[in-house]
Amino acid sequence: MTKFEALGLEKSLLDAVTDLGFESPSEVQEKAIPILLETETDLVALAQTGTGKTAAFGFPLIQKIDSNSRTTQGLILSPTRELCLQITNELKLYSKYEKNISTVAIYGGASITEQARQIKRGAQIIVATPGRMKDMINRRLIDISKIDYCVLDEADEMLNMGFFEDIKDILSNSPDDKSTWLFSATMPKEVALIAKKFMHNPQEITVGTKNAGTSNVQHEYYVVSGRDRYPALKRLADTNPDIFSVIFCRTKRDTQRVAEKLIEDGYSAGALHGDLSQNQRDLVMNSFRKKQIQMLVATDVAARGIDVDDITHVINYQLPDEIETYTHRSGRTGRAGKSGISMVIVTRSEMRKIKSIENKIQQKFITKKIPTGIEICEIQLYHLANKIKDTEINQDVENYLPAINDVLKDVDRDELIKKIVSVEFTRFFNYYNKTKDLNSSDSRERGDRSNRGEAPTSGSVRYFINVGEKDGYDWMSLKDFVRDTVGLQQDDVFKVDVKESFSFFNTDAAVTDKILATFTDLKVDGRFVNVEVSKNPGGGGGRRDRKRSGGGRDRGGYGGSRSGSGSGSGRDRNKKRERSSYGKSENSGNRRSKKRKSDFF
Repeated sequence: MTKFEALGLEKSLLDAVTDLGFESPSEVQEKAIPILLETETDLVALAQTGTGKTAAFGFPLIQKIDSNSRTTQGLILSPTRELCLQITNELKLYSKYEKNISTVAIYGGASITEQARQIKRGAQIIVATPGRMKDMINRRLIDISKIDYCVLDEADEMLNMGFFEDIKDILSNSPDDKSTWLFSATMPKEVALIAKKFMHNPQEITVGTKNAGTSNVQHEYYVVSGRDRYPALKRLADTNPDIFSVIFCRTKRDTQRVAEKLIEDGYSAGALHGDLSQNQRDLVMNSFRKKQIQMLVATDVAARGIDVDDITHVINYQLPDEIETYTHRSGRTGRAGKSGISMVIVTRSEMRKIKSIENKIQQKFITKKIPTGIEICEIQLYHLANKIKDTEINQDVENYLPAINDVLKDVDRDELIKKIVSVEFTRFFNYYNKTKDLNSSDSRERGDRSNRGEAPTSGSVRYFINVGEKDGYDWMSLKDFVRDTVGLQQDDVFKVDVKESFSFFNTDAAVTDKILATFTDLKVDGRFVNVEVSKNPGGGGGRRDRKRSGGGRDRGGYGGSRSGSGSGSGRDRNKKRERSSYGKSENSGNRRSKKRKSDFF
């Protein structure tokens, strides 16, 4: 018996599970599905975004639907059009072996006449956004007076978006004896009020700790002056060449401005906010899902409903007004069992908010420094080397090799490698060579005084290790690998930065000899794993000692965050990069502007 069979699912649903490649139920599925299948009950389920909530309510709902009746029996309310369509598509996959079950999506921005026609043909399950649902009820195009089940998905997000009255009106048109299943990441007072008013003795399940953040996400903050916020963002992107991220801003205006600046500076970026048409939003999201956009700049409202599992970083360009909103932001990464990083760019005056968020999510932040220009150049140099090494040869180049060899015949191998690397590296070096330290001078003192559970910078040692993402590591698994290999405690390894083919980590100076001794001639799966002390102990990595490094080994790569065909980036990216990104001050485009009330959602 498989783990899904043990939950009580019927064969048709188990066949769908097999097709989808699900191997083991997530925690929320394991807790919720048996309860919902065995009893007619109301349920409050608290679980982070990305933990498999759709399947947790989707499978029981489909199993309980009477497929012989065309009456609407189940209603699912979700906060955004994107999430509404996503849930609808997933339910169709879950019910592919069920006969005569129809699921219809109801949302704004599409023909209300066509949606009404689909409902009239028969829809046992309706997935809807609150605004469009209320509109169709008022027009008598939908009858939910006989539904048996109502699901409120991402309930806290719906209420944060101002749908409280709409939800009350919708639920008042439904029968009192229905079963209501409420799924939410957090439990603010508005969600509790909905539960109290419309639910009867609901059972409650919690995945993790109530209102806490997911343990798969590492939380970091960087303290800079207000005018250096955008340059700091650029440096964080350049330090992570393979970044695939969502960058959160508080206003529509800032979102558009930051995205335009990133595109102008040569990054594959796009904006997502409420002033875009639905068609524009769809184009941006499609490009993001295909990873044509690596840096999606978004407002909190516009980003709700984004469901992409591979997001590596969430960057809080500005902190949100509500702490619960930070929980939703950070929940965009570290999904589907993967790890992620949530970065916060703050000024000294915002430091108190970090402590409030820590208390809410019950996790500690790590204070980090914005990398220096030389550290960024070093990381990009390693990345470039790896990118060249892994590039597949285009056989069509053979026709041009005789002429190319003739041009390069007087250049020896070492000089040729230097020239190839310099083509890209020089741009970074010229730009960052004389740039200033962006770290707030007061931030280190505050970070030391705050004692956030991290080993002190003084007395710690930073190391280079020649494994990274391509070897299957992320920050969490690499930390565990080093700790278990050396025989250290959980908190002895910190400041773990994983790149594509190499990484950095810190330990207290007292265990340096033990670290180096353990990794002397250590082989893992037939490959030497080499650890050396970085020459840049403060942050993003150190220059390798040539005598020990073994020049033939691959070190890293270069330039990932500046490649690709991002939204609006144009075809002349390289020219833009030289003209715009490297020919301007880091502070360009960071002018202050007064914020109008209409800028905020």
